[in-house]
Amino acid sequence: AVTIDTSAYKDVWIFIEHEFGKVSNVSFELLGEGRKLADGLGCQLCGMLFADKGVVDQFAKEAIAHGAEKVYVMESPVLSQYRTDSYANAAIQLIRKYKPEIVLFGATTQGRDFAGTVATTLEAGLTADCTGLDIDPETKYLRQTRPAFGGNIMATILDYPNYRPQMSTVRPKVFPMPARDDSRKGEIIRETLQMTEDQVRTKVLEFIKGAEAVNLVDAEIIVSGGRGLGGAESFKVIRELAKVLGAAVGASRAAVDSGWIPYEHQVGQTGRTVRPKIYFACGISGSIQHQAGMKTSDIIVAINKDAEAPIFKIATFGIV
Repeated sequence: AVTIDTSAYKDVWIFIEHEFGKVSNVSFELLGEGRKLADGLGCQLCGMLFADKGVVDQFAKEAIAHGAEKVYVMESPVLSQYRTDSYANAAIQLIRKYKPEIVLFGATTQGRDFAGTVATTLEAGLTADCTGLDIDPETKYLRQTRPAFGGNIMATILDYPNYRPQMSTVRPKVFPMPARDDSRKGEIIRETLQMTEDQVRTKVLEFIKGAEAVNLVDAEIIVSGGRGLGGAESFKVIRELAKVLGAAVGASRAAVDSGWIPYEHQVGQTGRTVRPKIYFACGISGSIQHQAGMKTSDIIVAINKDAEAPIFKIATFGIV
């Protein structure tokens, strides 16, 4: 193994993800959590942003308003849409030059692909789907907590000391959104991408809109059904309640595996992580795997015929 000078690495960086002209909320959530990590290390909180001209300044200002002290920027037509080659090339160029100690990405379709490529090229560690991050008080290493063994235990992972940066992906809605403050001041550092369009191996020809997406991640109210409903027909009641409340329809893995409702409704470790104001768990026992996706809901209402079901241990209100 090659030993590196870890003292040369400093600051916490957040990848500012965007799509269709809008910054992804997970980037702001990570800026909020990144602030705590930066304070624990006594360093700066920074954003890393790639885009085409016209949106860079707007996105950088949004990152600063949510807590970034510096935003490292590359703007180029090659970076107008996410492609693994161009984004990874840009990130590696910046990371090698400025040496951040920690780099965090959203565990989105884009972030997972991007982080894996960057970590592999840099020969750095990467912990996926983290649900908790903090700084070890003795070593000052990043402690990365994630579900392991099918969600039955929580594992805390530290990167090997001789490899930097320490990198993690974090699911949307795991951390709260920090307050936006447009009066915050920050520095925008511009670099030039050393890559041209003919060096990128893929082109985006068009986006094909799929079936109407189930927007669980941004829903303020979710009504979820589980194995206790007894069958697909019973989800009619769930849908009716959701319609009255203006809520999204969720489900446990057991209900999805039984074929009662499509996968895109699944909440939990292998589904969506949600953070609604109110979460109704109907006929859901509350396994660790399901709790991993919804336990940070503001109010949890559990309805279950089993008074000993684990869901009642985290419920705000319980109905047997």
